[in-house]
Parts: sequence; structure tokens; C-alpha cells
Amino acid sequence: MSPLSRDEMARVLARDIPRGAYVNLGIGAPTTVGDHLPPESGVVLHTENGMLGMGPAATGDTIDPDLINAGKFPVTELPGAAYFHHADSFAMMRGGHLDLCVLGAYQVSASGDLANWHTGEPDAIPAVGGAMDLAVGAKQVFVLMSLFTRTGSSKLVGECTCPLTALRCVDRVYTDYATFEITGDGPVLVRETWGISFSELRARLDVPLEWYDD
Repeated sequence: MSPLSRDEMARVLARDIPRGAYVNLGIGAPTTVGDHLPPESGVVLHTENGMLGMGPAATGDTIDPDLINAGKFPVTELPGAAYFHHADSFAMMRGGHLDLCVLGAYQVSASGDLANWHTGEPDAIPAVGGAMDLAVGAKQVFVLMSLFTRTGSSKLVGECTCPLTALRCVDRVYTDYATFEITGDGPVLVRETWGISFSELRARLDVPLEWYDD
């Protein structure tokens, strides 16, 4: 089996979101998770620009230019959707009212440190947004990212070299090759791998890796 596409990664993650959870989806790949949440899941999506009850991405005639997510992409609204001030949205994030957030990342350390707002390169443009507030405010943090960079180095590392967003905040990492649970003893493989064997995966990572089948 080949490594997962971005859409397939989002589908895997969506299956693990608890029924009825209040969830924020970060900018980029995490926003696609909303397209894989069935109505019966009862999941309520929150956007940091001030909305509860966001639905899947809008297409065609369903596009309303005034209805967008935090990444400025058009979205739909579900019955009961509510709108509020940006400051109130951040109060929800900082006040521990979100069950879960899904964020992208440049790096995640074996202990769950998150680096997702700046690569550290001199010419890179920083984009922290609400990531720091979400990382420390949500009850759980899931990361959705490719496992390797374009040069083949792992983004799951022993210690982050990119500027940190938050310390020891990540609970799970969903990638194109595998899903990892971040425990007090480091990352643990959850379920199967895709496009790579467990031994090959362990050899390519710079961190100790165990297997856990839930």
C-alpha cells in the first residue's frame, strides 16, 4: 500500500475524533478533516475567526464570500451555527472550552513539543496565528503533517530545532506513513503503517519507536 494522500490522512484522523466533541481545525491540511465528519458524529467545529457549527468546504453554488474559515477558504454552515466576536473566539480557545484541536507542524518532538509557526530560516515568514492559544488551551492536540521533509529528513524528532509553539502539548501525530501516539516514553506506533514496513520506519526515524495496536 502506498503512503496516504492528504485527503486520506484527514479521513483517518476524522475517525478518531470523539462523538460530540468541540474541535478547532488549523489552517492548511487540518481544514480538510471537516470534509470527513458525518452529520451523525455530532462534532461541532470552531473557527478562530468567530464561528461554531462550521460544515464542510463550500463549492460551486454553495460558496458565500462572507462565510469563510480562519484560512479564508469558503465553508458551509450546519443547522444551529453561531457567530461571535474574534475576541470571544479566542476566549473559548484560551479558556479550555475546546475538546480538541488539529494543527499542522514543521516538527513534533518525541516528548510532544510542537513547532509550527516558523521554520527559523532568515527569509521565512512567521505565521503564528492562534496556534499557541490552541496548543495550550485545547484539551487534546492532534497534529496532521507529512512525516518527512522534501529532503527526506523526519519531522518527528528527538528535539525540535524550529522555534517552539508550545511544550509537551501534542497527543497524536497523523502522517502519510503512520499514526503516532505521544506518550511519556516517546512516540508509539498506532495501527498499521502505509507504504513502509515497521522496521524501515524505525530505521528512518531519529527517535525510539514502539508498536501499539489499539
